[in-house]
Amino acid sequence: MSDSAAATLAAPPKADTAFVVIAAISFCHMLNDMMQSLLAALYPMLKVRYGLDFGQIGLLTFTFQGLASLLQPMVGLYTDKRPQPYSLPVAMGSTLCGLLLLAFADDYWLLLVAAGLVGIGSSIFHPESSRVARMASGGRHGLAQSLFQVGGNFGSALGPLLAAFVVLPRGQASVAWFSLAALVAMSVLWRVGGWYGRHVANQARRAAKTVTHDLPRRTVVVAIAVLVVLVISKNVYMASLSSYYTFFLIHKFGVSVQDAQLLLFLFLGAVAVGTVAGGPIGDRFGRKLVIWFSILGVLPFTLAMPYANLLWTAVLSVVIGLVMASAFSAIVVFAQELMPGRVGLVAGLFFGVAFGFAGSGAAVLGQVADWKGIDFVYQICAFLPAFGLLAVFLPKMKRG
Repeated sequence: MSDSAAATLAAPPKADTAFVVIAAISFCHMLNDMMQSLLAALYPMLKVRYGLDFGQIGLLTFTFQGLASLLQPMVGLYTDKRPQPYSLPVAMGSTLCGLLLLAFADDYWLLLVAAGLVGIGSSIFHPESSRVARMASGGRHGLAQSLFQVGGNFGSALGPLLAAFVVLPRGQASVAWFSLAALVAMSVLWRVGGWYGRHVANQARRAAKTVTHDLPRRTVVVAIAVLVVLVISKNVYMASLSSYYTFFLIHKFGVSVQDAQLLLFLFLGAVAVGTVAGGPIGDRFGRKLVIWFSILGVLPFTLAMPYANLLWTAVLSVVIGLVMASAFSAIVVFAQELMPGRVGLVAGLFFGVAFGFAGSGAAVLGQVADWKGIDFVYQICAFLPAFGLLAVFLPKMKRG
């Protein structure tokens, strides 16, 4: 970190958007999700080495994402009441341990433990880092959430690329080299933790007023339930791509593992671009509009993809990733506006739902793939964006 960046992190919080803090937390999000995505990117190699079936691969994803799902809301609820500024480097330490175990595991149950440690790291990192992004937003909540989120998307996109060019040629033990990224992230997050602590202390002295709305409790409950369903439908579909897209391409088109990883990188890169766009558009035109467009609007493309040739499969995957990814930041900020003062709980709930149902979905889809074939998985998942119709039940908010 440069001297100017360190000086900005050390400065007292201002009403302006603290872009250096957002950049720092987004950078760490990139490193965190890059390391996490290595697990899924290694699935083809692990499948061959350990003789795994699709159900066992799904269980790995379920272990990682299921733990994150269960713990994230609890972490968010706890830190809403008792902020923990230095929990972020601790979270990265858990991911570091999981990564090292993944590199040297010689049995399937050790892979499950490694996946669990990575899941615990996620359960702490995501709600707390989302809180920091909102603290640093200066009121531009959608923009801050998008910039934070896009770091994770770029990291998820880098994972398969690094797996293709570093891990696959050199073997499972080469995963240990990525522990250096965890150490860098821990160093940056220690600085961010200091800024976080000073910001919380300053807010307590100023006794900042929480902005509220006048919506009835029943309306809020229904809206949160709708947003949860939309996140579930979105992330189960995304899990079908992130976990099984390489197998689908290899099975249907006979491409190499490395070429399949490159096409997965192309899809995840489009997800990153879509994430950047979603937050600012929501700030400007309303988050409900973004949610409508990004989930329901992608339905024609998901319906077409199972029947397309290789070129159009690649094109459609980019369009799907670009459009669908714009939803998540808008959903999180919309929910935070529905539940003011519960930033950590909301972030934990929605990141947890995203992880948990993506993990559960991956496990179920793995069993379906073993039973009916990988093509059938994409044929049934193609209808998931139709749940976007439920956005009609979302209330109109003053700021989106």
